[in-house]
Amino acid sequence: MYWKKFRIQLLTLTFGANLFVLGILILFPNLGQPKNKPLVFPEEVPLSQWRMISSQDVKINKEKYPELLSQRNYQYLKDDINLNIEMRYLQNFYPADVTIPKNHSSATKASNTVRYQEGIGYYGVGIYEQNAYLRSCINPRGGSTFTHAQYRQNRYSQDISFARLLPVLQGQEALLDKRCLLVYLSMPLKNSSPENAYQILEQAWVSWYQWWQPQFPKP
Repeated sequence: MYWKKFRIQLLTLTFGANLFVLGILILFPNLGQPKNKPLVFPEEVPLSQWRMISSQDVKINKEKYPELLSQRNYQYLKDDINLNIEMRYLQNFYPADVTIPKNHSSATKASNTVRYQEGIGYYGVGIYEQNAYLRSCINPRGGSTFTHAQYRQNRYSQDISFARLLPVLQGQEALLDKRCLLVYLSMPLKNSSPENAYQILEQAWVSWYQWWQPQFPKP
């Protein structure tokens, strides 16, 4: 008797939930499927204590890398030190490790040391072929991330909120905003020690992040 009553209640609840979801999909057909536009990277980006030399827009293979929307490289100079910064704007980016996509850079083969900067977030540093590098993901909300766990925690803690309910229901934004501004800074190691090179990269990274995070494109 009790089981029959419970089963009826369960079926009623399931039917009601399905009806609710169906109604939401009819009213908001673009729910969870926003169309992200490619980011037009600026030709010049200021970087404290560095002089910009040049920048190049990089063509992408959209069929091979559908998650990559746009890309641009920047070159800077300070005290005979050349700094290269690669910027990639990605959508639906939920990788096992927040690294540069396969075949986009040889640095994917290098080992990484994960670090944290208060007020900025996480990033990774390493050495590859006599170049010191720093890479990280600038997120739509919250601090920068490097590992999968950091990226996932950022998404759930920052994206799911009542304030974003309306744009999500209208299909303007995804419930989990999986976009990312992927940053890769590198400089020749030369006669410098890895730690000295990391300090130079970290100083540039802080300035770069503080400029870009407020500039993160809208969906």
